[in-house]
Amino acid sequence: MQGYAPGRDEAFGESRKCFGELEDWLASEEAAGLQHGELEEQLDVRGRELLRRLFQDRLDLTAAREERRHDVTGADGVPRTRAERGRTRPLVTRFGQVRVSRIAYRAPGRVNVHLLDRALNLPEEKHSHGLRKLAAVEAARGSHQAAGDAVARATGVRIGKRQLEELAGRAAAHVEAFYLQRVIAPAPDSWPLILTFDGKGIVMLPGSLRPATAKAAAVAEGKLAARLSPGEKNGRKRMAELACVYDAVPVPRTPQDIISSPAENRRKKKAQAAKPKQKGKPREPQARGKWLAASVTDGIPAVIAAAFDEAERRDPQHGREWAVLIDGNNTQIEAVTAEAARRGVTLTIVIDFIHVLEYLWKAAWSFFDKGEPAAEEWVADQARKILHGNSAQVAAGIRRRATTYGYSPAERAGADEAARYLDNKKDYLGYATALRKGWPIATGIIEGACRHIVKDRMVFSSRDHAAFCPLRCQTVLVRYGSAAYRHPRAGVFRGGEPGLPGVPGRASRRPGVLDRGRRRVRQGPCRRPVLVRSSLRP
Repeated sequence: MQGYAPGRDEAFGESRKCFGELEDWLASEEAAGLQHGELEEQLDVRGRELLRRLFQDRLDLTAAREERRHDVTGADGVPRTRAERGRTRPLVTRFGQVRVSRIAYRAPGRVNVHLLDRALNLPEEKHSHGLRKLAAVEAARGSHQAAGDAVARATGVRIGKRQLEELAGRAAAHVEAFYLQRVIAPAPDSWPLILTFDGKGIVMLPGSLRPATAKAAAVAEGKLAARLSPGEKNGRKRMAELACVYDAVPVPRTPQDIISSPAENRRKKKAQAAKPKQKGKPREPQARGKWLAASVTDGIPAVIAAAFDEAERRDPQHGREWAVLIDGNNTQIEAVTAEAARRGVTLTIVIDFIHVLEYLWKAAWSFFDKGEPAAEEWVADQARKILHGNSAQVAAGIRRRATTYGYSPAERAGADEAARYLDNKKDYLGYATALRKGWPIATGIIEGACRHIVKDRMVFSSRDHAAFCPLRCQTVLVRYGSAAYRHPRAGVFRGGEPGLPGVPGRASRRPGVLDRGRRRVRQGPCRRPVLVRSSLRP
């Protein structure tokens, strides 16, 4: 038997009544005496109630038109032979709470089946998908308390902190399936395939630390009772491991294109100021089709293996050139080398040039007073030599200078550390080849992910918000042990679009312009960390 279906005028009677009340109020003396800001606030609240009633009337009309069926079978295979109209459930929407009425198909001792729930794609919980999406987006920007306040301001709906956290977690569905179905245009064989890795420490509650870190923290004894001494750590952090894979549009450069002396920079600026601004060719390799994964539960080998899986998905025959950009972490280098050997991949490991520059500055402060302009000239000169492939010569020159001028062990400590670093990493400083082939030589993309995804997010959230799994663009972290989630979001990390912001560095110490590094702060669309992991789009 089909239920009574009201006509159009009758179906939306409550909505019309609400609109009439709103219209009468707007025409009243009370509304006439309001300032524009007060009028705006009142319309926001009253208009939201009108939308809620429209939503409710539409649901009531759908329920009235639902036809009784006689062929309903549950997921358990048992036919549902009984039907009961008027079974309602709450649904909290962005406009407020409504009630959904539908037919319940029943069988003794079995769970009721509601076909209309499936037709309307109703969530299991009482909050709508629209409210879930808004909650997840706001949760990515700060603490869950701040997210709840933001949702309340936008919708008038107050969500509890735990409920909001659960809503954000439910937005994490189908991320692996999304990655598998995402179509990335095949890159030309001449484009290098870039893999880059890094880690970022997150301050955790003691119960969420890795066993080794927790053990070290338990036995650690500080020198002072009230605070840590310089250089002391009390084992509060757990490392989040990040990996990124992308196709790079090669742009061959020379060492002079990467770094120049201060005098050369001044001449370039004057020459550029005299010329009209024109959009020329990019000065650094452009990233395409970026893929990002991160985990605070998996270790370095597991995250690196996931990145290799993505790289092989793009280049299954290993026909392209593979390059790995890292910051010199020995554990990462060992894991990359082992994974490449296991898969039979030939690749080139290149250390982030920014990290090399930091060691040169350590040496410079052994030879020059702080702030001395000559230090900048010296660093630029040594950096160009390294870019030309003469890192061994630079290391020998640093030691020779420290010995010739008779520096004490304390005075030459920075110089010795820099020389030792250059010798130890000489196999991974092939910048001359990388520049000639047009590869990137800095890790701005992964460094930006560490800052804008991990650091910025964790600064605002509580310390038990720990675990996050592979993510596509930017991440919202949820409670330890649960899945992270992602949301396809315009801007950063979108396939085929230019990249993630870099990380600002100590620019005053770095001569020249570094490609995709931390000297240039913004390198593409920049947003605050927004959520990642859902099939919904904002």
